[in-house]
Amino acid sequence: MKLATLKNGTRDGALVVVSRDLTRYQKVPKIAATLQFALDNWDSVAERLQAVYTALNDNATWDAQPFAESLCHSPLPRAYQWADGSAYINHVELVRKARNVDVPASFYTDPLMYQGGSDSFVGPHDPIYALSEEWGIDLEAEVSVITGDVPMGATVEECAGAIRLVMLVNDVSLRNLIPGELLKGFGFFQSKAASAFSPVCVTPDELGGAWQDSKLHLPITVHINQRPFGKPNAGEDMTFNFAQLVAHAAKTRELAAGTIIGSGTVSNKQGDLHGSSIENGGVGYCCLAEVRMYETIEQGAPRTSFLQFGDNVRIEMFDADGASIFGAINQDVARYEGPTR
Repeated sequence: MKLATLKNGTRDGALVVVSRDLTRYQKVPKIAATLQFALDNWDSVAERLQAVYTALNDNATWDAQPFAESLCHSPLPRAYQWADGSAYINHVELVRKARNVDVPASFYTDPLMYQGGSDSFVGPHDPIYALSEEWGIDLEAEVSVITGDVPMGATVEECAGAIRLVMLVNDVSLRNLIPGELLKGFGFFQSKAASAFSPVCVTPDELGGAWQDSKLHLPITVHINQRPFGKPNAGEDMTFNFAQLVAHAAKTRELAAGTIIGSGTVSNKQGDLHGSSIENGGVGYCCLAEVRMYETIEQGAPRTSFLQFGDNVRIEMFDADGASIFGAINQDVARYEGPTR
């Protein structure tokens, strides 16, 4: 099943069911007005939403509308909780190697995670706003999941069963603000701008064999200014799967339905540093910081700049037949000029 939230002038938008090929949608106000309502009442509405999805794919609905990704907000325009992990230890290893710092042994057994702002996500085709290019604007292409209610201390197996939906995310980082914040010893805040999620979120069963062991085994594609930048496989080199990440988040607290858990920047191990870019036959990267790390390791200093105003970022994932699964996160970088609503 594929779900989306259309912008309608309210903070939480309107839930719709989207056809598998992303061409049509069906409004479902009598079942669930918002995605959060659906998640809060999943056991009573999921089957009804699935019936609409089946009818939509069978062309058996009379009032389906043409679907356009530009109409969408993030599936959850705001969420009770957004916690992002760092499940790809290769990414952490590169950061540390570029700084000549060892990776603590605990990083391989205990996930890293931070709690991000979740009161106002931006739409998948909304701009990446910042006040200054000097902040070091960077994309982070990731996979994320939305959970149902999770009890404190839930097992990994229980957490796997609590995963309701899967989607992509651009977890924007302001890299030049990060060092100062980390020096305070209290984590990220100003250095994490508003995240954008894919137009569509899907139930794990919709992913077929690509969803195994609570991982999504498909490449995530990244373009910057229409040029290929990355295509690493999200299921490879993932040290902690989503069930483990959810369990980590639930160790000391209950998680409410609608909690979003991110994978962290997708990153694959690549034997030859110089050959890791797409131009050199590698799988490339999901953030600019990573290529800058490679440049620092190989050449002594980074040469690639962070995003500038006017740049474009596109993040997408395709199935085995080449069809877009979630639609695209397609964002321009822009100077913030004040509230839009």
